[in-house]
Amino acid sequence: MAGLPLPPPNPPPLSTRDQTSTSSSANFAQIPSWVSLKRSSSTIRTEKTQQGKLENLHLVSLSKQGKLKEAHDFLKEMDEADVSVTPHSYQCLFEACGKLRSLADGRLIHDRLRRTVKNPSGSIENCLLRMYCDCGSFIDAQRVFDEMLMKNLVSWVIVISAYAQDGELEKAIRLFSDMQASGIRPNSAVYMSLLQSCLGPSFLDLGKQIHSHVIRAQLNANITVETAICNMYVRCGWLEGAKLFFDGMDAQNAVTWTGLMVGYTQAKKLEVALELFARMAMEGVELDEFVFSIVLKVCCGLEDWDMGRQIHSHIVKLGFESEVAVGTPLVDFYVKCGDIESAYRSFGRISEPNDVSWSALISGFSQSGRLEDCIKIFTSLRSKGVVLNSFIYTSVFQACAAQANLNMGSQAHGDAIKRGLVSYLYGASAMVTMYSKCGILDYARRAFESIDEPDAVAWTAIISGYAYHGNAAEALGFFKRMQSYGVRPNAVTFIAVLTACSHSGLVAEAKQYLGSMSGDYGVKPTIDHYDCMIDTYSRAGLLQEALELINSMPLEPDAMSWKSLLGGCWAHCDLKLGKIAADNLFRLDPGDTAGYILLFNLYSAFGKWEEAAHVRKLMAERELKKEISCSWISVKGQVHRFVVGDRHHPQTEAIYSKLEEFKCSAVVDSPVRLLTEEDDVSCSLPARKEQLLDHSEKLAIAFGLISTEGNTPILVFKNLRACRDCHEFGKQVSMVTGRQIVVRDSTRFHHFKSGKCSCNDYW
Repeated sequence: MAGLPLPPPNPPPLSTRDQTSTSSSANFAQIPSWVSLKRSSSTIRTEKTQQGKLENLHLVSLSKQGKLKEAHDFLKEMDEADVSVTPHSYQCLFEACGKLRSLADGRLIHDRLRRTVKNPSGSIENCLLRMYCDCGSFIDAQRVFDEMLMKNLVSWVIVISAYAQDGELEKAIRLFSDMQASGIRPNSAVYMSLLQSCLGPSFLDLGKQIHSHVIRAQLNANITVETAICNMYVRCGWLEGAKLFFDGMDAQNAVTWTGLMVGYTQAKKLEVALELFARMAMEGVELDEFVFSIVLKVCCGLEDWDMGRQIHSHIVKLGFESEVAVGTPLVDFYVKCGDIESAYRSFGRISEPNDVSWSALISGFSQSGRLEDCIKIFTSLRSKGVVLNSFIYTSVFQACAAQANLNMGSQAHGDAIKRGLVSYLYGASAMVTMYSKCGILDYARRAFESIDEPDAVAWTAIISGYAYHGNAAEALGFFKRMQSYGVRPNAVTFIAVLTACSHSGLVAEAKQYLGSMSGDYGVKPTIDHYDCMIDTYSRAGLLQEALELINSMPLEPDAMSWKSLLGGCWAHCDLKLGKIAADNLFRLDPGDTAGYILLFNLYSAFGKWEEAAHVRKLMAERELKKEISCSWISVKGQVHRFVVGDRHHPQTEAIYSKLEEFKCSAVVDSPVRLLTEEDDVSCSLPARKEQLLDHSEKLAIAFGLISTEGNTPILVFKNLRACRDCHEFGKQVSMVTGRQIVVRDSTRFHHFKSGKCSCNDYW
């Protein structure tokens, strides 16, 4: 104690009443931590009645601040100075240990209590009991409870509530029976804890028994207990009983109404939930933030956008729009109804947006295709130190996947790992997809292998990745592994499997997988699965089989069914069947530009120039506007974008000079002039040859050749499908330069190496 500085002069003596008042109202954070116990023996004798008051006040201060280590050190000093610890100090210490979940500290203080206090008061024992319960040590709590000589109502409430909240309902009920046997009458808190622990249909009978006990205890007129009973029936899935009890209540509050709404919402009875909200409004029930958050979700589920907007108006009238608990569901509502501008305005009116609000907005931008905005907001949040969550990172991974933004995606990945915000399954699966769509399959595989127990979503992500890259062997290998691990494939998994077969010409395998879906896996095939099979037949040249499947499948063919067949007819030169496919395609989707281009090229291949001209005329009359073709490549962290005929790049001369070296492409000099999705449909045929040299994909490849080292692969991304000429160009460049060229178009990856493509011309 000699090393501590002397304290300031002692304050005037406090009465017991003054001490209690000071202890409860003092600003403990401002009490200095240098309070010393060093006193002269004469001071102790003259102020014996005041001994320990300041020390215990300081001990309480340390407890309130959560400084348990300093409290332990100070307790030792108090022992050395023979200063006793007051019951109030012990209570504060146990409360601090429970709040901080510090079991080790709690046990140390409990040991000290045993050594220094023979018969602790019931309030101290209850604090000790609550501390062990808060720390999750039920063994210690049960030992303390069993050793208590005088158990009062508070003691029983603490231990019964703790077991009930921890899911140990059987033990809680046993203690409840013991409590009654001991002659102590349960209060509403005991019943509330038991009712709140009845979760699921299996607890319905028990819930009914507790309800009957409440009636016998004459607590059924308590609005809080009544609300708990109604919510118990909702959680147990007995909505009829909940509604019956609800209608019989003398008075319902907003919590009761909302609980019933939640029950009907979870049971997918959305119309009933909406009717309940209407009744609430009509009966003048005071509406709170949670009610609005639920009814907005109901509107989303019903896709009732008009009702949602009316509710938004009601929210504005009540002044709730700036509240984060209402503003965030509003953002989510407008995102789901596709009105991203209203979502953005609603977000701007939230006074203090939290991480869930930001997540809703970022997810909205990502889902609506405004990927640049999504990335900008995320970058801004990182720089400002705003609290983020795992959902935000998952949305960013999805945006980077769609944008093929490997640089930002890898940065977000590293950042999420540092913050521990990679969502165990959804976030990790999004990373698998991101890396595969960015062309880095090795990273995608590593991300997948890092998942301890991948679910169907994660397995589907890695299978899709390999299918997307045309590696059917690996894709189907992962599918077999998925089955061996006992994970049940879903409908999307089979889309990935069938796509892998389609892109690699595995017709027999595709038929087998399609046929086994219902019988072996309980997954009913949809039109998307049949379209994959039609595509498989068409790519393999089995056009009659494709047509037979279209005519015999149990579902009506959609535009993609006929488009896949038309693509096969163009690739395998079947004009008769191609015309049938085109007629059906244009009947279902008269605005499909790619379909007209396929038909035009099919007529051109057969020298049917009048028919081809008629197709071009139809396109002009219908004012069909194609998506602007764009290709991009990332070099040294900077993205370079090109459009067809682009001459705005600073290195334009060098790019076109490099293209001149490959001007002798056989397809360019072909007598058959073909259109592609990238071409201007209004161009004249003589201009076609020059236009082929200006395709955005070729410009990006040429830039890659002059901007990267000779041994590195060139990775190019394109928003449209690769045309036949550009596909041949990729082969030629890989053969002449010895470079590996990787192109991701709108449907798949193409790996060009030594004059060959990984797709084996199945693109």
